[in-house]
Amino acid sequence: MPYFLLRLTPPRPSFPFDATETEKALFSEHAAYWIARAGEGRAIAVGPVFDPAGTWGLALVETEDEASAKALGEADPVIAAQAGFAYATAPVPSLILRQP
Repeated sequence: MPYFLLRLTPPRPSFPFDATETEKALFSEHAAYWIARAGEGRAIAVGPVFDPAGTWGLALVETEDEASAKALGEADPVIAAQAGFAYATAPVPSLILRQP
């Protein structure tokens, strides 16, 4: 199955360092959502990237196609809540994975 990178852009450059209580609660739902996707084997790696240009979120997923990858992002509680977050999706044509 193909791999895709979902890049989560937060609502402002200073996020998560100035997250509101509402955003913190929403991020608990976000984490639970991606933990479940990892448990299903659909998410390979998920986490924040503390890029000097601004923090963003990474989700590396394995899905049937790009539409399925986008659907994973759209189902994320932070997107459903319309709290100013957005995903960009990009195909990953080849990937070297660590062997167990």
